[in-house]
Amino acid sequence: MASRRQVTAWGSNSIDEVVMSQRRLLSITAVLPLVLTLASKAQVFSSYQIHAHPTVQVSPGPRNPSTPIGILPVQYKAAYGFNRIPNQGRGQTIAFVDAYNDPNIASDLASYASYFHLVPCNLTVAQLGTTQGQGWDLEESLGVEQACALAPEANIILVEAASDSLTDLLHAVAVASSAPYNATVVSMSWGFPESEEEQQYDSYFCSIVNGNGQPVTFTAAVGGGGHEQIYPSTSPCVVAVGGTALTLSTPLPLPDPLQLNYGNEISGCDGGGISLFEPQPPWQNPACSQYSTTYRCVPDISADAAADPGIPVYDTYSYGGWVEVGGTSVPTADWAAFFTIVNSLRASQDKGTLSQSDPDMYTIYYSSNYLTDFHNITDGGCGAGPGYNLATGIGSYQVNNLAPTLAADTN
Repeated sequence: MASRRQVTAWGSNSIDEVVMSQRRLLSITAVLPLVLTLASKAQVFSSYQIHAHPTVQVSPGPRNPSTPIGILPVQYKAAYGFNRIPNQGRGQTIAFVDAYNDPNIASDLASYASYFHLVPCNLTVAQLGTTQGQGWDLEESLGVEQACALAPEANIILVEAASDSLTDLLHAVAVASSAPYNATVVSMSWGFPESEEEQQYDSYFCSIVNGNGQPVTFTAAVGGGGHEQIYPSTSPCVVAVGGTALTLSTPLPLPDPLQLNYGNEISGCDGGGISLFEPQPPWQNPACSQYSTTYRCVPDISADAAADPGIPVYDTYSYGGWVEVGGTSVPTADWAAFFTIVNSLRASQDKGTLSQSDPDMYTIYYSSNYLTDFHNITDGGCGAGPGYNLATGIGSYQVNNLAPTLAADTN
């Protein structure tokens, strides 16, 4: 089915101990200023006044190239093993929640799909306001285009919140999983500074079922620029996604479409750390116990977020065409597409959608299958090291192995 833009109107309705336990991150003399910095950001915020920021980053490379540059979809799929999973998300709905309207989103997605010889992807837009752009159109293009590349047979929903306020974005989150859209996976590539009142908003993510009674998985980007945490990635009911820098085994076209092309990954040094307020869920202990036994650690998992080389996005609203991007927005969308494929696999086996994605993945982390299903990212600094770390979580996916494992889970 061809892309379409369906517009729907909706109504608006002790820290010292924690930080000092982060081994290999900072010396004690560096930790104390960090504590003060994080504490100054942990304000009580008004849900009407605080504004989110998207996590996409534009590459420092050439602007407006005539053709796409960066890691192309076929290369990305071969790197992580998407090319070995014939399922492409059929029967499932993936939603992207962003702010403001991109009037070109449907035509841009169609151009992207045509260029990369993808099947025409099925896009529906739920427009909750009238303001356009505001710097969010690139984020929107990135999300829907990555979903089209990795899970092209899924129904793709873009929910455009009326603004970037917490109130409007959380309203959009609720719309995404409600009838008539009924998403089973919701991607959120944005965040707010942590606040002592954030736990009251966890109800938007915890034990949510869609309009059809199916459990919903939420992915959220951690921030950039070091170990600064943002909400909702710190919610224990959200899969927090961090970034790596991926190197392909070879940049050349592969002779076999099923051949893997994973070279290596290093930490991307994107915003992991310890929540100031969210308690540590039981499934993170003992994985995170070297850093904290009290508070939530992020990220949970990661994948390529490098901006140079980045991935190509087609956005005519603000960039006039092709643009190369990175940031944790990329792996947040990619992991959401992955969970959509897993849910489709589960449906083919007469199983329900994932209801506890994070606990399921940590169960694998504690098992002998860990290094078969995940790439453990041990290099790159910013706290990267063997096992769970605050730079990349438990690592990136080996899709061809991890997807069948999660599909077989009893949930």
